[in-house]
Amino acid sequence: MGLDSVTEGVYRLLLTRADLGVLPIAQRLGVGEGEVRDALDRLVDLALLRQSVQNPGTLRAVSPEAGLQLLLQRQQSDLLRRQQEVLESQHAISRMVTEFADLRQGESTPLGERLVGVDAVVARLEEFAATTASSACALIPGALRSEVGVEASIRNDRTASARGVVIRTVFMDSVRNDALTHRYARALTDAGGEVRTVPTLPLRILLLDAKVALVPIDPADTSAGAVVLHGRGAVAALVALFEQTWDTACPFGADRPRDEVGLTRQERELLLLLAQGMTDEAAGKRLNISLRTVRRVMSDLMERLGARSRFEAGLRAGERGWL
Repeated sequence: MGLDSVTEGVYRLLLTRADLGVLPIAQRLGVGEGEVRDALDRLVDLALLRQSVQNPGTLRAVSPEAGLQLLLQRQQSDLLRRQQEVLESQHAISRMVTEFADLRQGESTPLGERLVGVDAVVARLEEFAATTASSACALIPGALRSEVGVEASIRNDRTASARGVVIRTVFMDSVRNDALTHRYARALTDAGGEVRTVPTLPLRILLLDAKVALVPIDPADTSAGAVVLHGRGAVAALVALFEQTWDTACPFGADRPRDEVGLTRQERELLLLLAQGMTDEAAGKRLNISLRTVRRVMSDLMERLGARSRFEAGLRAGERGWL
């Protein structure tokens, strides 16, 4: 909720002892007066402390029922805003990446080079696993399909992790129950890496030391090969996209969170896609879920909205602030 231990301690004390001053609070918590004053400023910023009406010039603690609920709503609103920023970034990045996909086979420029076929990509990834110095970050839409590819990825991750490389990977929510993807995620976390999920991802991206990026030649067919990008501007944009996505992602093994109106991220994303005019098939492809799942989720949402048609569901979702 954004409260460190000192700030939380000050808040708890003031809930029961509104008369305590800075010095008594500092003595009770065993911290310095400066830390208490910083905590009070933080609580005022979070609207957990407000000016007393009865005693002007003093502060009163807002009850947890009101104060923390408001704080949670602020965080949820901020999360939705950042998710929208991620979507906008994804569209911009997808357009940019297509500019590099036309590099000729074997061509090398200051901006990048083209690797044709799976073997060429695997060979280059083995080199990168041995030379990457600090970080490896990946966005992986869809489930993993190749046992051989997963084994190779696990080997590379262990090689890099053993040298202290920080590894972070983002999958889509839809692959949480996929056996092969779950196995890879478990192996990566066992090696010290981190795995999170989000409802949608634009394309497969691998970032190394925030200096080199690999993107597929054809996002619809990753077996066609990859483009290695070295251009500072292109890589910086992809790094920004990854960080935006990572900030809004959920840990792989955690329960899917629901927002203030009870929607999961996948449900809200589906509503937004359908509201934009996408068909069930297109929305399912974007979320990497089956047509049957799309219709099951929509049926559940319509029931919760008390709607008898998609049109009525759209109206009611708008009225309730779901869109």
